[in-house]
Amino acid sequence: MDAQSKFTGLDEARLERITDHMERNYIGPGKIAGAQVAVWRHGHQAYSRTFGMMDKERARPMAEDTIFRIYSMTMPISSVALMSLFEQGRFELDDPVSRFFPEWGKQKVWVSGEGEAMVTEPAKRQITIRDMLMHTGGLTYGGGLPGVGIEHPVDQPYRDMKIRSMGGADSLPDFMGKLAQVPLRFQPGQAWMYSLATDVCGALVERISGKPLEQYFRETIFEPLGMVDTAFQVTPAKAERFAANYQRNADKTTSLFDDPTTSAYLKPATFFSGGGGLTGTTADYVRFCEMLRRGGELDGHRVLGPLTVDLMHQNHLPDGRDLGELALGLFSETPNPGIGFGLGFASTIDQVKAGGLSAGDYYWGGAASTIFWVDPIEDLSVVFMTQLMPSRAFNFRGQLKSLIYSSIVD
Repeated sequence: MDAQSKFTGLDEARLERITDHMERNYIGPGKIAGAQVAVWRHGHQAYSRTFGMMDKERARPMAEDTIFRIYSMTMPISSVALMSLFEQGRFELDDPVSRFFPEWGKQKVWVSGEGEAMVTEPAKRQITIRDMLMHTGGLTYGGGLPGVGIEHPVDQPYRDMKIRSMGGADSLPDFMGKLAQVPLRFQPGQAWMYSLATDVCGALVERISGKPLEQYFRETIFEPLGMVDTAFQVTPAKAERFAANYQRNADKTTSLFDDPTTSAYLKPATFFSGGGGLTGTTADYVRFCEMLRRGGELDGHRVLGPLTVDLMHQNHLPDGRDLGELALGLFSETPNPGIGFGLGFASTIDQVKAGGLSAGDYYWGGAASTIFWVDPIEDLSVVFMTQLMPSRAFNFRGQLKSLIYSSIVD
């Protein structure tokens, strides 16, 4: 056993299969421009590699400090921020959102029809903060994400009212006022649907704390954890480190989706999206994962208590069911069978149904194919960064899990 394996319990030679896999199947054929993979176990780095290019158009190689759009990997950060306020006794999980946004007290739920002929009924109960952390409140994304079209009549009012989580000019209170008026897709608590719910969590953080979301993130999470490059804007001083974002086309070619020299991320944010607005580095997100793996603390800085972290990654779906039974819609950052959902994270609850080697990891991903997971059973954290839309083009997470878990020897 090599020296590194003694600390991590991971076979170094078997981990190197990740290198061959990435170069042979993705970088060489040009399926992705570049990527980074970081694997940590027992608090030690077991594997870290940088592949390919961060910007093909300008021939810039991927670097260790490359900045990525993490999109929906913003969601766990928002959830941690909100739960830090829970720890302060500022709210209970089953408090209605209307406690802080009174206009949320009279939602209607879609029954049938569309447009002017749409039939609705009153919500049988109010949407709770737990619903927002879990995506069980009846909200949708309203066709507001790339690759997510209108799939249901309730999505049209989102467009009619110009409800957008990114790129819009609304403040978070304005966003909440608009969102209170759209019909819910289902009665609160009766199903699960990936949605704007975590943007609501961001608005709740801002309202409850009395601080702008960016400031609360910075003071509560980024500065204590040393996440020096995670932000809603890529500043001019860091612009040369910003990766290009690509899309995979129907003919299996790739094309530029967001040019890093003209991206909206280079400008100050006009909407602080708790659901998808952040950019950051692999190193920064590793520190966030390591904080979670260690039960809410890293390098002497405690963000959450260990019991809170444990509560967050338990399955909160009704009657212990999984997403295969409760999820609506085709868009998400997770497969559904054998997967539960907690307060901001998906989690493996049935290893056999999920069809993988891990039995208790929790995780999420982003629209540009970024992914992370933390496994408290194996004492493991993994971060994968690339920039390819849509996130379902390739099953990076499933492939990496097979390669990494089969390298565990102790």
